[in-house]
Amino acid sequence: MSIQEVIEQAQEYMQGNEVDGWLLYDYRGLNPIFADTVGHVGHVTRPVWLWIPASGDPILLLSFVDQSRFDHMDLDTTLFINRQDMIEKLGEIVGLSSGGAVLESVPGGDSSADLGDAIAELRRELGTRRTPKVAMEYTPEGALPRVSNVDGGTLELVNNLGVEIVPSADLLQYATQRWNEEQLESHLYAAEKLSVIVLEAFRYIGDSIDSGVTEYDVKEFINNRFLEEGMIVTDGPAVAVNEHASDPHFDPMPENSVEIKRGDWVLIDLWTRLPGEDDMFGDITWTAYVGSDVPAKHREVFDIVLGSRDAALAEIQKAFDEGRVLEGWQLDKVARDYIEEAGYGEYFNHRLGHSLGREVHSNAVNLDSWETHDTRQLIPGVAVTIEPGIYIPEFGVRSEIDVFITEDGPQVTTQMQRDVVLIEA
Repeated sequence: MSIQEVIEQAQEYMQGNEVDGWLLYDYRGLNPIFADTVGHVGHVTRPVWLWIPASGDPILLLSFVDQSRFDHMDLDTTLFINRQDMIEKLGEIVGLSSGGAVLESVPGGDSSADLGDAIAELRRELGTRRTPKVAMEYTPEGALPRVSNVDGGTLELVNNLGVEIVPSADLLQYATQRWNEEQLESHLYAAEKLSVIVLEAFRYIGDSIDSGVTEYDVKEFINNRFLEEGMIVTDGPAVAVNEHASDPHFDPMPENSVEIKRGDWVLIDLWTRLPGEDDMFGDITWTAYVGSDVPAKHREVFDIVLGSRDAALAEIQKAFDEGRVLEGWQLDKVARDYIEEAGYGEYFNHRLGHSLGREVHSNAVNLDSWETHDTRQLIPGVAVTIEPGIYIPEFGVRSEIDVFITEDGPQVTTQMQRDVVLIEA
């Protein structure tokens, strides 16, 4: 997605939601939303600001020493030479959204507070009816850490310019996290490869059981298959046997891996994408048993996890059929209530799912009423995982699928595990 497309979609959102502008700020990678929005720009050594007004042309505010770094974006650019110059020019730029009145000149001052007082006085003279709302990567009390990336001091600075800072979480989701057709196709390709490779990994275990295959060996097998298929390798995958599967993010290494034996329970969580900058991740979790007769307890927990997963998926479709828009926390609660009613609520200790994008954990809505209370909406164009889990001391079960939200409801993009995979050995 180009920066111009992001700007157009951001302005579309702001014009419909009484937001006067989006102020993106970064300093040496402090705010990853900035890079996710404009693309990676190397060797930027000073603070950088991108102002996207609800209407009109965006403005980049850059240090004199970084002046050429963003030339490829073809955006109007203003340079500052020191901190006071930066504050004054930032005030002038943000003042452009003052109820439609253009602040062509703002008296200088000795501090950002002085500048804020001057801007506030000028707005009173111009008859501004409300305080301009400026969106930034902030949520009250850091409630959504994924999109709370601006430090407190910088928020104070902007607030002193006489604006109201509002969270950008919904805005950035609408402008940057909705997939186009090419992005969806890249995800579908990754999803297909994952569905094949996870079954190959289970077969590899069965074929290697008598040679002392370990969790780490299976991890390496999966990563080698990713490379063979032209996919990327990041951290992971998680390959976890028995009690190791009770750790949702178990990472097998040579020093902590165990040998896989007959009668073992095996959980594999794997994720990857194509190597292009605009390619989207897929992420799945499957479980298997080494043998032909799954123990009753494992079967019981497995069936509850799948029931929870399917209840959440059904709720998305039901909401679309009824014309309701779901928030992330609501879907988490559906799955959590299902597991609690089955008597395993205390063993489901993470959110139901996360958004997918260029990163496996991306910046759109999370399905979460547990770790946070995510009020962002499941809007068409975003993708999420649904991955309930139950983790008792002896073993853990998780079933993870990927879901793309279309205009007509949920589209499951990965294979759905329906039964425990039996590993013949």
